[in-house]
Amino acid sequence: MNYQEYSAIFDDILSKKYLPAPYDKETYFNYTKLSITRMRRWNKQLVLSNALVEVVKAIDKKQRWIIITEPWCGDAAHIIPFIIKLAAHNNLINYDIQLRDSEPFLIENYLTAGKKSIPKLMVRDGNENDLFFWGPRPKPAQILVDELKTVNADAELQKITLQNWYNADKGVSFCNELLALYNAL
Repeated sequence: MNYQEYSAIFDDILSKKYLPAPYDKETYFNYTKLSITRMRRWNKQLVLSNALVEVVKAIDKKQRWIIITEPWCGDAAHIIPFIIKLAAHNNLINYDIQLRDSEPFLIENYLTAGKKSIPKLMVRDGNENDLFFWGPRPKPAQILVDELKTVNADAELQKITLQNWYNADKGVSFCNELLALYNAL
């Protein structure tokens, strides 16, 4: 699906026209409300790394970017707008957003420490060979989450701290990591 179709899923959930599990639970419904707000904010204010944009513009062969996510995913809300805006810089890039919990269950091939952590970005060549994959969050954010878990921080403190980190980082870590992956090809 494309970004507009993905956004429409949020609209359906939030209008309560369509509430499949897990969105029939208040917690997931509220996560989804937060996620769409965050995505809309990033859509308006995100700034991409000039170096990364230049690398993406220079891609001269077809690539397919597959993004695995779910509307309730807080990390995805901070990352997907960057991916979509970046993909728009080169007509040779075709992207596809897939839901983690729906067929074809591609996430099974991209587990993180045995878990279905999202978001994930797989970058493939024109023959559907993986060039690299990224996810589920920038390394500094993962270190922060790991540290919070080590000190037994409650879930609310973890969410707030991670949200503050994303706001302060402004996508810089994601852009740097993606640039490093492209530079390693």
